[in-house]
Parts: sequence; structure tokens; C-alpha cells
Amino acid sequence: MTSSTLRPPAPLEALLRHFADLRDGTHAGQRSRAGKEAAFRAAATLLDAPARTVLTEVDTHLLRATGAIEATGVRRDPHGGLLAAWHLTWPEQRAADLSPITLTAHYGAGFHHPHLHGATLGEWPLNVATPAQAAELLPTLRAIATADLHNLVFQRDWRIVPALHEA
Repeated sequence: MTSSTLRPPAPLEALLRHFADLRDGTHAGQRSRAGKEAAFRAAATLLDAPARTVLTEVDTHLLRATGAIEATGVRRDPHGGLLAAWHLTWPEQRAADLSPITLTAHYGAGFHHPHLHGATLGEWPLNVATPAQAAELLPTLRAIATADLHNLVFQRDWRIVPALHEA
């Protein structure tokens, strides 16, 4: 088997879908804004379970189950785009007046297609049309959530992570 016949790893395959959308002027096979928004709504629904899984893992293993998860559902942003967000808050983060760990899917009003980002992280391509593709994003969502926590520690210090304190 040659390397040209191998299926790329899930993140690379997602990036290929992303680049193909850019090339073709589509997103999830849609050309119209309305079609792309419908695809975004479907993708956000597919992401709900993986996003909650990742934030529950962070809460359980790093925050000693002191956190609370809140999901916004899909809504319009102030600029006319769409977004869905999942937030993980915990006592030390709130006391330090820091942003929660956040996983956000957004489709900006002027964007060609949607992206993922965290509270303190930049953009990540979002190309999800099936439950399997949403599940493939678990490692990415874990990376966003843990990098978000990492950046929050840099904004304050390690004390905001309960797992680092003596039991």
C-alpha cells in the first residue's frame, strides 16, 4: 500500500475538507448562507456530546469535580453570525475573575465557513456533518480545553487548578 492510498488521520482529513470548502466556495456541500447556517446548526448539535465529554474530563481530573458546565445552544452573535458555546466554570476561576474554559463553535457573519476556538485560543476549522466526524474531534476539543486551561494559568497562576493542591 502506498502513502497515496492511505486515509489521512482524522485531523488532516478535516483540514482537507476545510481546504476543499475554501477551494469550492462551499461548506458541507452548501453554497448559500442559509444552507451553510443549517449545516452549522447540525454540526453544533453533533458537537454537544463530545464538548460535554471533554469538559467533564477536565472537571473530573483537574478540577476535582468542582466545575459546572453550561451550554448556550446555537444563537445569533451581536454581528449576525451564529455561535454555540460550552463553558466550564469552577470556584477558583471565578474567584480569580478569569474567563471559563470555553469551547466555541462559531460561524461569523462575514465568514465563509465556521470555526472552533477556546476562550483564550485562536481558530480551528469546523467541518462536521456526521456523528463520526464530531467524535473524531474529541482529541481536538481536548486540546482546546486543556490549552485554554494552560493559558488561564498563565493569566493568573497554577493555584486556579484544584488538582495541584494537596488533598
